[in-house]
Amino acid sequence: MTPSTETAPRHPGGWSGLTWRRDSNSLRRALTTVTALSALLALSVGVTSGASTAVERDVLSSGGLTQIELATTGSGSGAGGSARPLTQDVLTEAAGIDGVTQVVPDYAASVYAAAETGGTYVLGANSYVPGSTIPVVEGQAPDKQLADGQIIVPAKADGTDLGGFVGRTLTFSHTVGTGPNTGTTKDIALMVVAAYDPSWQPDGPAAAYVSPTTALRLAAARAAQTPTEFMSTEGAQSALVVTEHQRYVAPVTAALQKLGVSASPVSDRIGNLPGLFGAVQWFTLVLAALLAVVSLLLGAARAMDSVRARLAQFAVLRVLGESMSSLRRLLIGEAVRTGLAAGILGLLAGAAGAAVLSGPLSDALGLTIRPWDTIPGPSWALAVLVLPVIGLAVGALVGGRRALADDPYLTVRRHNV
Repeated sequence: MTPSTETAPRHPGGWSGLTWRRDSNSLRRALTTVTALSALLALSVGVTSGASTAVERDVLSSGGLTQIELATTGSGSGAGGSARPLTQDVLTEAAGIDGVTQVVPDYAASVYAAAETGGTYVLGANSYVPGSTIPVVEGQAPDKQLADGQIIVPAKADGTDLGGFVGRTLTFSHTVGTGPNTGTTKDIALMVVAAYDPSWQPDGPAAAYVSPTTALRLAAARAAQTPTEFMSTEGAQSALVVTEHQRYVAPVTAALQKLGVSASPVSDRIGNLPGLFGAVQWFTLVLAALLAVVSLLLGAARAMDSVRARLAQFAVLRVLGESMSSLRRLLIGEAVRTGLAAGILGLLAGAAGAAVLSGPLSDALGLTIRPWDTIPGPSWALAVLVLPVIGLAVGALVGGRRALADDPYLTVRRHNV
């Protein structure tokens, strides 16, 4: 028989690799549970990372670092809604603040399917912000503001192809108020200057872009008012303030808030992702804490179970002169191997799951999330790897100390070893 080439360690503390692989009572039994938690944490981190990357790329690349959002009460933006309506006077005051280059108001406006295109779609008429990185597929988005009567449309809306109408003037329709809760429709001629990829949806699906003047005309007609009357009473739904440089954002935001207006930097979207994704950020932090706590408790429980199952073996080793610290090192070695294996397997599984979900995430957020955007950053990847190791090791140290406290001589007699 050929002798084994695997040399046994001199001390029990160095046996952890052998016992981890061969002994069914080792701390390897915790591997499945800790791996599942690690994978869930990695998946959550991947979802948040992908959403943050998409927002940063598609929103901040459009000049978002120099932009500030103004909101009115109930509009869902800003810090709780504005105490003042965004009337013409307020917007004029905002435009006069030092460091502000332009103020682009936005209104609750929409247009209905053009007669020339067919279909039954509705397009939200949002104010165009010069410099926006709209992914144009037909025509060209202007560097400056759109002219009154121009429109940028999605290449497809509710199944209707609009890309082929670039360069043409189409007859859309819109609502004209005739009294309280009553209205009719009226035609409006708009020239299509560009069409963009409809999968790009920072303002929601089927969003079109017009000049602020056109958007104001549509909103005022819906309210059965002239544009001047509308701006002196109701005002804009929201507005975007553009500053000269990023360093002006903080002082301009403070100045706007002193005017009684709800103002928040666009860059805050990175820290406060919309809807479900904001909740996912908090869930990720809770999950990280849960992984650490469960790993610690599981490590302690499994260490005590493991020692009790091997109590006779450990008792013999102690009678033969091995120290408590040597046996604890064996348990910690098993815990470290289990935690590291769980972290690696969980990280790979969670990252793969987040990459698979990149498509549905893109649809939910309205931005393009690529599979590689969901790869966790270095700090979170390290957390997924390290938290199980630390939790299991500390748990094994605590649990092993309690389980090894029995008198080894009594244990040997009790087991007739």
